Amino acid sequence: MPRRSPLALGLLGLAACLLAAPVLGCGPGRGPVGRRRLGRRQLSPLSYKQFVPNVPEQTLGASGKAEGKVLRGSERFRDLVPNYNPDIIFKDEENTGADRLMTERCKERVNSLAIAVMNMWPGVKLRVTEGWDEDGHHLPDSLHYEGRALDITTSDRDRHKYGMLARLAVEAGFDWVYYESKAHVHVSVKADNSLAIRTGGCFPGHATVTLQSGERRGLADLRRGDWVLGAEPGGRLVPTEVLLFLDRDLGQRASFVAIETASPAHRLLLTPSHLVFAARGVANGTAAFLPVFARRVRPGDAVLAHGSSGQGLRPARVLRVSREDGVGVFAPLTSHGTLLVNGVLASCYAVLESHRWAHRAFAPLRLFHGLLSLLPARAEAGNGTAPEMGIHWYSRLLYQLARGVLGQEVLQV
Repeated sequence: MPRRSPLALGLLGLAACLLAAPVLGCGPGRGPVGRRRLGRRQLSPLSYKQFVPNVPEQTLGASGKAEGKVLRGSERFRDLVPNYNPDIIFKDEENTGADRLMTERCKERVNSLAIAVMNMWPGVKLRVTEGWDEDGHHLPDSLHYEGRALDITTSDRDRHKYGMLARLAVEAGFDWVYYESKAHVHVSVKADNSLAIRTGGCFPGHATVTLQSGERRGLADLRRGDWVLGAEPGGRLVPTEVLLFLDRDLGQRASFVAIETASPAHRLLLTPSHLVFAARGVANGTAAFLPVFARRVRPGDAVLAHGSSGQGLRPARVLRVSREDGVGVFAPLTSHGTLLVNGVLASCYAVLESHRWAHRAFAPLRLFHGLLSLLPARAEAGNGTAPEMGIHWYSRLLYQLARGVLGQEVLQV
């Protein structure tokens, strides 16, 4: 046993005592695909009127409470995304495209289910009969009003298939599945701002950071102990050390928000709940820039980008915002809590729309890292150390403690 073990264990205990706060990094969480992978095991269809899990829909163990109707044109309406998957048939009785609108999580789950349906019954497609409701056709607290619920059938409308369709929906990762009617299956998901469903990563592996020397390096090649460019609260670029990775998974699939700017031209990809510094409309200087979720950025907004001359940060107008799927997720944590990714200033944090409080919540981890660095150097440590795969223990422990002490309802944006 190394001589420093008692001190290291003591520091771990100190950090654990200070962790009663929401997890603000990009994890823990499962990927955008279903929670379960369809294997070769025998699947059993759901019985009529059975629901999985065996708890009411709007409880913490299922899809969670309703958060209120999403009205067309409202701020929350911008979070709904259209689904044009050709492998899904949308009934769209209203001819408004409303049934195609849903949350990002719902879209990911239903696309996964569509593949499972075609694999189970060749020539048959998934059919959505009800999606987002803007006309008041459901009960007041229905998740249809938030784009979090769907009513589904198969394209051949063979009711003998609906029990198995419900089972496939469970396997696809829907948070609540109900064989509600002989005419359809009802499915729903947690809200996209629910901590428990966050994607375990922030940036794709092909994204690059700027080292202190000015060299560009891909996140997949970044190592603990590297020094990269970040920013102080006032917006001045400073070198900042990479302390660790809150999450690192080369094979994880994720959905990213792509933010493209002009003058200077940059393209940043990050997960929807990740924080980026942005301002509404044209902004001069850095004071007007606030941390917002990437999914809230709109064309015409401005972000802080590294100037083409290489001197400091400057506002860059957002030309377009889109969604893009990718493989590989990386969440580096720096000592300043910020870093330049593809030339755009981003936070190291997610889930909570406050960079300041997120940075405070990770203070114990920075303290632990600082104290540990005072100990005699370990042979396996130092610059160039390959980071471990998966979600960092701090994020896992922080989430578990916060969930146990504060309750899952508190772990919401």
